[in-house]
Amino acid sequence: MPAPVQRYFRYTFPEGVPRYKVVRLAASGQFRRPGTSSFAPTTARQVIAAGVPALMFSATTPIVPGVWARAYDFFAEGDMEMKAKILSTITVVDEGQSPTLNQISLRRWLLESALYPVALLPGGPVRWEALNEHSARAVVTWAGMQASMVAHFSPEGMMTAMESETDGDLSTPYHGSGEHVARSNYQRQGLQMLPMDFTISRRAQGKLHPFWKGRIDSISVQ
Repeated sequence: MPAPVQRYFRYTFPEGVPRYKVVRLAASGQFRRPGTSSFAPTTARQVIAAGVPALMFSATTPIVPGVWARAYDFFAEGDMEMKAKILSTITVVDEGQSPTLNQISLRRWLLESALYPVALLPGGPVRWEALNEHSARAVVTWAGMQASMVAHFSPEGMMTAMESETDGDLSTPYHGSGEHVARSNYQRQGLQMLPMDFTISRRAQGKLHPFWKGRIDSISVQ
């Protein structure tokens, strides 16, 4: 286990490792839809499996006064579906599973993993590769696919960011996983130290393009 990852686990589990299989969370903040430059208030809920890569996501964001969009993402057994509707009736995004989207969704599960850190422990679908004193590569393998991100850690052991090693395609009608997440405001939640603030961004040509900036309002495990 790389040294910065060992430090991260010591910080994250100060009284031992809890046992759970599912995480439920609610988040709120500002979201920017693909192809736009302005942010709008958004609320989201997620149910995520901690032991295997699977998740369900839903979010509500306004389009114009009195008109809102609802997005749904579902990833399980290696397949992803992504939908978005305006006023729950007009479909604006309807992406079925594809090798590209499935791969992006596996990376998304990894990008969110600081919120369910037991998923990053040895013995699960994630392995770690050493890079340097403050960074390590997390590699997840599942359903014949593989995705990786580089995690960055503070001297105290907090995971401060995860980022892809390749740029994203900003022309897609969806953000997918994003290529970079910054995390801060660690708080004690049960037996874990978890980051409650986040900024998720697309990245291309060396520039970050944030699209989801918010906070975790509630989180529970079972």
